[in-house]
Amino acid sequence: MNIYEHHWRAESPQGIILRQNIMPQSLSKIYVHCVFSTKNGVPLINETIRKELHSYIIGTLSKIGSYVNEIYANADHIHILCVLPRTVTIAELISKIKTSSSKWMKKQGINNFSWQDGYGTFSVSSSKVVIVEKYISNQPEHHKTISFKDEFQAFLNEYNIEYDDRYLWD
Repeated sequence: MNIYEHHWRAESPQGIILRQNIMPQSLSKIYVHCVFSTKNGVPLINETIRKELHSYIIGTLSKIGSYVNEIYANADHIHILCVLPRTVTIAELISKIKTSSSKWMKKQGINNFSWQDGYGTFSVSSSKVVIVEKYISNQPEHHKTISFKDEFQAFLNEYNIEYDDRYLWD
C-alpha cells in the first residue's frame, strides 16, 4: 500500500469512529527553481562579487527558513534552487531576495544595480533535485551555447506556461 492508499478514518456500521489519525503539524517540502535577470539584462554580476552575492542570498533565505540547494549568478541573471518555507508565498520569497540583494549590491559599489521586475519559478520534484542542482552549477558551460532569453523561454515552454513575449523582458 502506498502513501496515497492509506485510510485515515474508519467507522463502524453504527457510525462510531474506530480510528482517526490526526496530523497536529503543518508540514511541507516544496522545491522551487527561481530564475530572474538583472534589469534590462545588463551584465553587472562579475567574478569578484559572485561568491559574496551567493553567500548573501543564502543568508537572506536562511533567515526566512528557506534552505538553498544550489545557486548560481550569471553576469545577467540568477538561478536559485531552494525550499519554499510553508509560511512564505513565492512572491514574498522573490521580493525578499531581490530587495535585499539589490541594496547589498549597491553597498558593494554597483550603484546602478537592480533586478528585472518579473521572475520565473518552477516546481521541482524531489526526484529531480540532483538534476536541477547539476544544471544550475553547470551554468557557465551551459551559457556558452544558449542565451538567457532562449533558456528562459525553454523553461516556460517545458512547464506549459503561456506568456506574451512583449512583457517578458525589462
